[in-house]
Amino acid sequence: MTSITITGFERSPDGGKGLARDTRVRWALEEVGQPYAVRLVSFAAMKEPSHLALHPFGQIPTYEEGDLALFETGAIVFHIAGRHPGLLPDDANARARAITWMFAALNTVEPPILDLTIARLLERDQPWSTERMPLVEDRVRDRLKQLSARLGDADWLDGGFSVGDLMMVSVLLRLRASGLLDEFPNLAAYVARGEARPAYQRAFAAQLAVYTGVPPAG
Repeated sequence: MTSITITGFERSPDGGKGLARDTRVRWALEEVGQPYAVRLVSFAAMKEPSHLALHPFGQIPTYEEGDLALFETGAIVFHIAGRHPGLLPDDANARARAITWMFAALNTVEPPILDLTIARLLERDQPWSTERMPLVEDRVRDRLKQLSARLGDADWLDGGFSVGDLMMVSVLLRLRASGLLDEFPNLAAYVARGEARPAYQRAFAAQLAVYTGVPPAG
């Protein structure tokens, strides 16, 4: 069996909160029961030729398996889901819908959330920040209202848990510090269900261990 190696931050800037994108790849691999190794890279190493050969934009994660090398979290998780059972339904239509939700998480829901993150962390000292922040927050709320209405009282977005839910939960986790997620109880419960999955717990513990230096239990 060809071994899988992914890259992650040597020192995660999220402080081990599971927000670094390698956590999404770890979670996918844990869901499908595939062992993997992690090569930790520093910010300096991410700009070196050897890493740029894997990721031309000098980021993480990357994925290596035999002679296959991938970058971009969505592409990596999509590859994992397509190669191993557990994240995509057998029914062709349900499979297509799960993939649609994965892209919706990355292309429709995450951009305004990242904009909010940037506004809070990098732009809050700007003189126009106070006026802009409500606009940024409302753009996030608009997406959350739409997603909340679609989810309703269901456990997952489309039947059973899928790669679409894995990516959507990962995206929504970025909102925890903002408090916006708490305005939508069904979405907060949805994220909690994702976090409660054993595969997520293992992925989170592994990423946290990088930050704390304490190996995960078990």
